[in-house]
Amino acid sequence: MEELLRDYIPIVVFIGVALVIGLALLIAPFVLAYKSPDSEKLSAYECGFNAFDDARMKFDIRFYLVSILFIIFDLEVAFLFPWAVSFGDLGWFGFSSMMIFLAVLTVGFVYEWKKGALEWD
Repeated sequence: MEELLRDYIPIVVFIGVALVIGLALLIAPFVLAYKSPDSEKLSAYECGFNAFDDARMKFDIRFYLVSILFIIFDLEVAFLFPWAVSFGDLGWFGFSSMMIFLAVLTVGFVYEWKKGALEWD
């Protein structure tokens, strides 16, 4: 029983360190932030919309297109991590299948680029 508990000590330490870092990152902005809002801080930031406009206002469809493209290519690239971890066990079959996957991904990216989906006029 004692040996079994000793095996879980690294997990408990890891969870403890993660909680301390997480709480520190949550509390630090409230403690360290400079608190004097002005018109520049309260203005629209990245999206370009005023913060208190009508939620049903029309806006450009390119926001959806860019977000969908980001999700597609971001999730596809996530397949590279498990492949890289097991690369030694996969051999040439794993290498060639990943190269075909990356080629298809590259063709899709070039297609979107040529169609102008990444341009913001």
